[in-house]
Amino acid sequence: MPPSVPVMTDRVSWTAVQARRLDRHFLSRPAASPADAVAAMCGAHAQVRTAAEVSVALRTGGTADDVRDAVADHTLIRTFGPRGTVHLLPARDLALWTGALPAVPQRSTMPSAVRLTDEQTDRIVEAVADALADAELTADELTGAVVDRVGPWAGDLVMPAFQGFWPRWRQALATAAHRGALCFGRDRGRQVTYTSPRRWLPGFRPEETEPALTGVLARYLHAYGPATPQHFARWLSAPVEWASALFARAGLRPVDLDGERMWLNADDTLPGRRTAPALRLLPLFDAHVVGSFPRELLFPGAAAHRCLARGQAGNFPVLLVNGVAGGVWHQRRSGRAVHLTVEPFTTLSAAHRRELDEQVTRLGEVLGREPRLTIGPVTVGAHA
Repeated sequence: MPPSVPVMTDRVSWTAVQARRLDRHFLSRPAASPADAVAAMCGAHAQVRTAAEVSVALRTGGTADDVRDAVADHTLIRTFGPRGTVHLLPARDLALWTGALPAVPQRSTMPSAVRLTDEQTDRIVEAVADALADAELTADELTGAVVDRVGPWAGDLVMPAFQGFWPRWRQALATAAHRGALCFGRDRGRQVTYTSPRRWLPGFRPEETEPALTGVLARYLHAYGPATPQHFARWLSAPVEWASALFARAGLRPVDLDGERMWLNADDTLPGRRTAPALRLLPLFDAHVVGSFPRELLFPGAAAHRCLARGQAGNFPVLLVNGVAGGVWHQRRSGRAVHLTVEPFTTLSAAHRRELDEQVTRLGEVLGREPRLTIGPVTVGAHA
């Protein structure tokens, strides 16, 4: 037999990769709508609702009000997305996500005496779907409805939460959303409510599992690629072995990024010779920083200490300089003004300052407030 011929792997540069990611995230050009921006991000983190509104609006030519309007008219759905965290997802993509997310293996961190069995989880999800079919209920109201349907064990206050305990059934809250039985409804004063997405999306039902999984992977790689199974697993909070098997089934294209083998969609082009925008302001939990790897390239030097919390991204608003984390920033609202303090890790050039002024003006437009900028001290080495 002839000797095997080694497979040549295309090389890509980090500079080109970052430039393309920012472009595909609509951070180099505006999206046509909030839904287009959120679809490109593979969901917008909405643990902090105001941060989600800024994150999405910065990717369009609109404002935070436009994002709220998209939620109000159900173009965007607020629900539990990847990792069981609160996200905004486009209504048009909800069938995809609810087809894929239930298939992601999850490991409960609850003590065994508290943990739900698979049968109990199924019963609770059915009860939630029934209770919300024609209603918007607060957490307390939904607890009563679930207990009425499955029994008092579901209401036992055994689930540690903040300074107290939640009823047992709430372990299945994100699971119910992942299976398409629940999403967030309209706020009732300061209380959130839950409802069924079927009330707003006639004919809605989750997609078949395998096409949905490969569809989510394809979207992730389009937005965040090239990536490894380890990156994808961390983004989804899934086992690496499971992610590796999904990568193997998808028929992906290997590339080399700084000596590490990574993957793109088979029909994708290689990142071209582009440069990233000079400077961008990204809010808390912005999807770009949460989903982008390798962390050591996106958060070089001082950024690893100032922008990450035990390796986790998203806990601090980030100043991107030439495509990588180059500072942090803070905001304080006062009357009709928003006071912005930007702390770069290096001295900003004149071009960076011009771009920063433009970004600050844009942020003021998004928030509907008069922006006032302060440049903080250079912090290189302060947290080395």
